[in-house]
Amino acid sequence: MRIDRSRLHDTVLAGVVAVASVALYALYGPDRLQAEGIPVEGMRHPDVFGALLLVAASAPVAVRRRWPLSALCAGLVPETLLNGLGYGTGMSSLAGIVLLYSVASYRGLAIALAGLLLSLVTYLAGAVSSPVRVGSASEYVVTAVVLVAVWGAGRSLRLRRAYLEELKDRAARLERAHAADTRAARAEERSRIARELHDVVAHHVSVMTVQAAAARRVLASDPDLAREALSAIEHTGRLAMTEMRNIVGVLRTDTRADARAELGPQPGVRDLPSLVEQMREAGLPTRLRVEGEPVVLPAGVDLAAYRLVQEGLTNSLRHAGAGAEAVVTIRYEPYELDVRVEDDGKGAAQEMELSSPSGHGLVGIRERVALYGGILNIGPLPGGGFEVRARLPLKDGQ
Repeated sequence: MRIDRSRLHDTVLAGVVAVASVALYALYGPDRLQAEGIPVEGMRHPDVFGALLLVAASAPVAVRRRWPLSALCAGLVPETLLNGLGYGTGMSSLAGIVLLYSVASYRGLAIALAGLLLSLVTYLAGAVSSPVRVGSASEYVVTAVVLVAVWGAGRSLRLRRAYLEELKDRAARLERAHAADTRAARAEERSRIARELHDVVAHHVSVMTVQAAAARRVLASDPDLAREALSAIEHTGRLAMTEMRNIVGVLRTDTRADARAELGPQPGVRDLPSLVEQMREAGLPTRLRVEGEPVVLPAGVDLAAYRLVQEGLTNSLRHAGAGAEAVVTIRYEPYELDVRVEDDGKGAAQEMELSSPSGHGLVGIRERVALYGGILNIGPLPGGGFEVRARLPLKDGQ
């Protein structure tokens, strides 16, 4: 059976307050006070009824946290009787102090002020109506000051408790926000990895497929040419495995550390000559033109331009048809990078392929270009052929 520790502690405290109050009541009777030079007139001698009233005044301490104001009111009733019957003032002050402190500590400001006002009024009314006459009025003032000080201590504890709760709540909110940011960063990283994997696999597999088809056609008539095609397939496969190994290696990074794993060195515009040479070996005559004064590109724009050219050339290789040629144009403008891939193949067939629901390459290109605020145009050319063109903005010429 589960025990409410706070209620148990309050019950024990009520017993301790009752015992202490009865002990003070029994020890400091009128005779002893007179012997110590304290003039007290009209005070009754200790008896059982007075002790019972003290116990009744201390009993509400057991529920001081659950019903603090009600407990204070219940404790003030026997205290008022003690004062009114002449048992002296201050005999039940221990219970009253504890209950007033509880109201100030566990309730709002309005209720706490009501409790303080009730305690002061009850004490002053009992002191005025009591038949006991003390030697000096300063005792009443000291008691009132003590009540206000106890009330202030309770309010201070409540404010500190509220401040600590606010700090805990703020820390919890920050922790939840940090966890949400971490999850979003991981999701974004995985989306980027998936996009890179698609581009790498689609390009290299397309090149290998074309080279394998060429090797099959010349296997019987020209074994040396077939051997060269197979060597190119092997080389392309190794390149694909190397790129995929670099990208997938990010997934093995310990994501428990609060740092985003970054991919290794990624290809860019500087690697376009080797990409064009690879497409030539695969059977697509390709030319590269660079116009304008080259500048250092941001890493993201650099990679996006490379992937766009890679996807455009892969599309031309697969769908432009036999005898088609491709031209890659990189134009550096003051505030813009113009990337264009053109071929003179079957534009309608290519457009149908890129616009199909399974055209993940087009989706990836659109995402990359949109990410950097660029403009993308994909479609057939007026005089025949197909074009993939993107205009990527550059800030301050970079």
